[in-house]
Amino acid sequence: MLFILFQLGSDRYALPAHEVAEVLPLVAVKALPGAPAGVAGLIDYRGKAVPAIDLSALALGRPAARRVSTRVLMVRYAPPRGRERLLAVIAERATETMAKAPEDFKPTGVTSDATRYLGPVASDARGLIQRVEVAALLTDALRVALYPEEAVA
Repeated sequence: MLFILFQLGSDRYALPAHEVAEVLPLVAVKALPGAPAGVAGLIDYRGKAVPAIDLSALALGRPAARRVSTRVLMVRYAPPRGRERLLAVIAERATETMAKAPEDFKPTGVTSDATRYLGPVASDARGLIQRVEVAALLTDALRVALYPEEAVA
């Protein structure tokens, strides 16, 4: 299975490539004043406004560095309830891929509601890599803030 690698601080993380519709350079983000922590704003993706999450802001409390290697990963976000949507995920140093079998990732034994999107870990010659679970990226409150029409359903 193919994974897209990126970093949060000095640690490496992986997103399953089949959940990524497209990898874009860091594009302009329209800020949303008063948005919850981790919400970068909106990105114009082929004429459609798509909500953007900044993984560095969400996990580390600081926005992603504006580097050539910072990318926008357009992921297919499928919430527990509701239909699949595009979600822009801003990730630093998203320049590599890796092939690993899903069973190569082992549970960490550590869970937290605040970081429920952090999944199992695998290792390679450079150390540990933690998988990010796209379906768990948004808390219920974030999902309602970004997709308010689903709160009505």
